[in-house]
Amino acid sequence: MDVFIDTLIQLLIDWGYVGLFISALLAGSIIPFSSELVLVALVNVGLSPAVCVLSAALGNTVGGMTCYYMGRLGRIDWIEKYFKVKKEKIDRMQHFLQGKGALMAFFAFLPFVGEAIAIALGFMRSNLMLTTVSMFIGKLLRYMAMLWALQGALTVIG
Repeated sequence: MDVFIDTLIQLLIDWGYVGLFISALLAGSIIPFSSELVLVALVNVGLSPAVCVLSAALGNTVGGMTCYYMGRLGRIDWIEKYFKVKKEKIDRMQHFLQGKGALMAFFAFLPFVGEAIAIALGFMRSNLMLTTVSMFIGKLLRYMAMLWALQGALTVIG
């Protein structure tokens, strides 16, 4: 399995911005994937950091919106079966989000709870445009901060 993942990451790196978009889309959905590796590799081979961050944020937002639409479908059996997110987690997130609205999609970048936030917002039928924009801004800022931190760490190590 590790060979497959390594090969997939290398393929996505070879595809440049499109590969980064795809890796971020996978990472933004429920599928565990590290788009950060692809991001750093592409910046290190000379691709534009700004375009890389934008590509990653767009892909990750599209991935996050797949979670939103799964919630909007309201099929908890699918979510539990295919995405391995328990109904109790979604119920707790819905309770937490009650009255806070679509702007909470900003926090969909958070590990462990990000997909639950997106799914719960879908269940709650939060405003699509506000949810998408809030999610994009959160993911954009996360990738910017991550690239800045990773490049700083690589400079110190190198």
